[in-house]
Parts: sequence; C-alpha cells; structure tokens
Amino acid sequence: MSAHTDTSSAAKPVSQIGRNVTLLSVSTLTIMSGATISASLPGIAARFADMPNVELLSRLVLTLPALFIAAFAPVAGLIIDRYGRKPMLIATLVLFALAGCSGLLADSLPGLLIGRAVLGIAVGGIMTTGTALVGDFFAGPARDRYMGLQQAFVGIGGAIFLTGGGFLAEVHWRAPFLIYALAFLLLPAALIFIRESVRVEPVQAAMPQAGLGSRGGLLLTVLLIGAVFNMICFYMIPTQLPFFLKSIGLDAPSLAGMAIGLGQLVGIGASLVFARFRQALGVMGVFGLAFGSLGLAFVLLSFATDYAGILFGMAVSGIGMGTIMPNFAGAAMMIAPPQLRGRISGLLVASIFTGQFLSPILSQPVIGSAGYAATYGMAGMAMLVVAFASLAVRLGPRIAVRAEGGRS
Repeated sequence: MSAHTDTSSAAKPVSQIGRNVTLLSVSTLTIMSGATISASLPGIAARFADMPNVELLSRLVLTLPALFIAAFAPVAGLIIDRYGRKPMLIATLVLFALAGCSGLLADSLPGLLIGRAVLGIAVGGIMTTGTALVGDFFAGPARDRYMGLQQAFVGIGGAIFLTGGGFLAEVHWRAPFLIYALAFLLLPAALIFIRESVRVEPVQAAMPQAGLGSRGGLLLTVLLIGAVFNMICFYMIPTQLPFFLKSIGLDAPSLAGMAIGLGQLVGIGASLVFARFRQALGVMGVFGLAFGSLGLAFVLLSFATDYAGILFGMAVSGIGMGTIMPNFAGAAMMIAPPQLRGRISGLLVASIFTGQFLSPILSQPVIGSAGYAATYGMAGMAMLVVAFASLAVRLGPRIAVRAEGGRS
C-alpha cells in the first residue's frame, strides 16, 4: 500500500500543514549546497592565490559537495527504504548546519574542501529523503501541485540566499557561510511534524513483480542521463557567471548574486504554474519548454556585452529553472513503485549532482580555449537540441508509462 496521499485541496489538519510547510522549508536548503557561496569564489581564489591550480580548485569549493551528494544519495535511498525516512532527515539536517558553517573557520583550501565534502553527504541525505517523502504523501495532480510549490520555495530560497550571499561576500568572502546555520531552525519542526509513511512490507518489496520492468528501467535510465546533462549545462551559471561578469568589467560580487537571484524570482512564477504546464503539455512537453528556455537564455548570455543583457538572459532562464526540476522529480516518482521510492530518489539526486560536479571540469577547458561567451553559446545550442528532441517525442506516438494516469 502507498502512504498517506494528499489528493485534495480541502482543509487540512494542523499536523498535515506543519508537515507540508516543513518539507517545503527543507527544500530551500538544497539551493544552499553550493550556489549560496557563488559570489565568494573570486575572494576564495584571491585568498589562496598561492595554491597551484587555484582557478579550478576555487570552483571546486562550489561543486565538490555535488560529488559527495552523488556518492551518498543512492546509499541514503537504500537506507531509508529499509529503515525509514525521519532518522536520516534529522541526522543530515544537523550535519548540514555543522559542515556548512565550517567555512567560517577553515584557514586552508584543503580544509575548506573537506568541509564542503561533508556538506555533500548531508545534502545527499536531505534531498533523497525529501523526494521520497513527497512520493509517499502525494499522488497524481496533487503531487504536481506540490512539486511546483516546492520549486517555488527553492526559488524563494535562491532569491534570498543567493542575493544575500552576494552582499555578504562584499563584507568578507567567509560571511556567506553563516547562512548554513539556518538549518538548525528547521530541526524542531522536523522532529514534531515529520512522521514515517506507511511503506510496503519487506516481503512484498522483495517480490520480482515489484520492480520497474524493462520499459520502466529504460525510461528511468533516459531520465537520469537527462538530469546529468541538464546540470552540466545549468551549473555553468553559478560557477562561471561571476567570472564572466568580471571579464566584461563588472567586478562587484553582488551583481552576480542579483543576476542569479533574478532568474530564481522568475522561476518562482514558473514553478507556481508548473502543475498547469504539466497538465497541458505532459512530461515531455514540459521538458521541451524547460530545455528550450534554458538554451535560449544561454544563447542570450553569449551575446551579452553589458549587465542589462546578462539580466535579460537570466530572466529567460527562470522559466526553465522553475519547471525542469519538478518535472524530473515528478517523472521519477511516476516511474517508481512505492517500495523503490527511496532508491530511485537517491539515483535521481545522484544524477543531478554528478552533473553539478562535472560542470566546471568540462566547461573550464572550453572557456580557456574559446572564452565565456562561446562556451555559453555552445551549451545553449546543445540544450535547444534536447528541447526539440523532447518536443518530437511529445508530438510523436505516445509512450505508455506506468504511472498514475501520467501523460508522456
């Protein structure tokens, strides 16, 4: 049997409202795993300028958590499917706050990177557990509405934390690490409102027919590859935009934070209507819209020569920001049987953050040889190709998906 499923907009008991608000608030932490300190990257590079390969290593401060998220998320998924969601959520919230704030004290680049690695383990647990809980408590249109609202909260967190991080970075490059302490404030709510869902019995979970099947496995594989590709391209914004702005004469760290925050604000509006997009366009149609807007935004960035052009490109990117992640998560939960939700959530989180980790490693050599503008342009064209492919699938013969009435 599946868990308590929230399928109506009727009045809810206080405990259910508290649970939903807690889960939404926890979702805002995910944006903080790396991008909050994006505006600090030039300051970090300057502080440790005597280190070999400091340009690459300073960017790894932002993306190293992604490697450990990718490594730990599948393990977290296996653990929560067997032993429950809440213990993992509580433990990783505490670890998130402690590891995130470690940047306030670390006085060497290796020390900074170790703290970021531990932060990645915490985020892997938080995101995997959060996604599985959404699959437990919501289904069908209610899940789409929640996914959109969740992304809106992520966007609000991004607008606040990224913009705030930019201003704090002007005070000192360490200052944005203070933001991670906010996780401590969510601990009481998580302890009070998060309850274990009713999960499938172990005997049932072991049955062969409970698996994905060949078609489900193929769809999941395509979904995971798409998530890796999306994050390789998308994460060029927080990792490279501050340096791109500097290359065109815009040195203030707050400018990068405000530009990224603008994209998040537009994304809030897009995510709030995600359920309507999903209803009208189907899964593949939303992927076409999201990849198309991100691809166009990157092309616009490649032609930008002033801050106004940067802001316009980032505003366009917000449409993709607000729709692509809830579409990935919703599609994964459509495919996942109840007893595999934790593991499939972990694989999706691992794919997303594998892309984040690979982003600077793959983009930096291209930037070194072709420059920022050309690199953004090439990434944009690649995303537009994926957008057209998604639309071709959407307009072609329908693929039957084992889902709650899901449309492909």
